[in-house]
Amino acid sequence: MRPPAPPKRCFWVDGSALYDAYHDREWGRPVTDDIRLFEKISLEGFQAGLSWITILKKREHFRAGFDGFDFHKVATYTEADVQRLLADAGIVRHRGKIEAVINNASRAIELQREFGSLARYFRQFEVDTSKRPKTLTVEVLRTFTTAPEAIALSKDLRKRGWKFVGPTTMYAFMQAMGLVNDHQHDCHVRAEVEALRQARPGA
Repeated sequence: MRPPAPPKRCFWVDGSALYDAYHDREWGRPVTDDIRLFEKISLEGFQAGLSWITILKKREHFRAGFDGFDFHKVATYTEADVQRLLADAGIVRHRGKIEAVINNASRAIELQREFGSLARYFRQFEVDTSKRPKTLTVEVLRTFTTAPEAIALSKDLRKRGWKFVGPTTMYAFMQAMGLVNDHQHDCHVRAEVEALRQARPGA
């Protein structure tokens, strides 16, 4: 007997167990936990100029180095912590990106105080897909590098003092955190992800 065919996944998945699991269990699913949101926006900043799989392989090291991305703790980091992180071979050792995460932690606390949660703030920028093609083929998805909402989010965050939050980076963050469902039309988890998005309060 022939073994069952593997499930259809989005075109960008490389077939590794780590990437398959990330795609199937995380990418595109709505996130309301502020710590996870801060982690993802931080890691997207680290990804700039690199591939996501590179960051994904280092994610546990990043979590260990940044106190699980608890932004209340990260906001207290000093130059000693910057030096500690620059010496950590398990992460991307880029001073500007490390300092950006520390800066952004303080900005995240400000957002949380103003809006009640980071989730509530980011939800304002959910992508309007009403004018998009109904069938998200690989060819269509390759054209989705940003969106008006990602540009607006980037602009607002920069105005609030955030760093490493360009429009393309913000769109990748929005795709991953369920602010848009960009699983391709024949992906085996697309319908499940959409159902989760629709089941959210206020959806």
